[in-house]
Amino acid sequence: MKKAIVIFLLAVFGFFLAVTFLDPEFEIDRNRNGVKNVYLEKTVSELGTANTVTAIVVNFRGFDTLGEVTVLFLAATALGSILFKKRHHIGDRTVLIPASSIVSAGAKLIFPAIILLGAYVFIHGHLTPGGGFQGGTIIATGFLLMLIAYRDFSISHNILSVIESFAGIGFVVFGLLGFMNGGTFLQNFMGTGVLNDLISGGVIPIIYILVGFKVAAELTGLIYTILHEKG
Repeated sequence: MKKAIVIFLLAVFGFFLAVTFLDPEFEIDRNRNGVKNVYLEKTVSELGTANTVTAIVVNFRGFDTLGEVTVLFLAATALGSILFKKRHHIGDRTVLIPASSIVSAGAKLIFPAIILLGAYVFIHGHLTPGGGFQGGTIIATGFLLMLIAYRDFSISHNILSVIESFAGIGFVVFGLLGFMNGGTFLQNFMGTGVLNDLISGGVIPIIYILVGFKVAAELTGLIYTILHEKG
């Protein structure tokens, strides 16, 4: 019975998926007179942002981005809650084999560069490919490297919680400010500046910086918890 239900649901999903892509009006409407031209035009004229993808993610569909950040937070919180009671004390890692001196020295050398790269990616997210999610992930990999290379390397969960909370609250506050200024959630209410300048794009770079800090804090805390999980 269960197999029949699964097959039926997959058949229904496949039918509507096929109808969507085989509809002859789909290509005509979306490619010739769709929203892409509006996005490309308003990204420069109204937002002063060089990265159209950033403008769409943070501004045109900023409420969806809030949902994505919320999903990440809930996933990290759920996994952290599951593993919390299993954690060892600081210094006791599931990685039992000590890192070699080459790995340790290399980790200490490139760790600042990884953090700098991550910060660069989300600070320049409105100008170049990248953004808060990418930059935050890069920073988290830097902390992962240090946790693997040094068994006595520890991270304060209190500090990570403060950073994560501040970034999340800031995201919502800037979103509501756009709404209160007669627009929509996360609507740009600041000056756009000069295109391709670092200080440009209005609220977009600020949002990406907040997202970068939030993602970095959540993933770093998640990695730290997993590495302290008892087998």
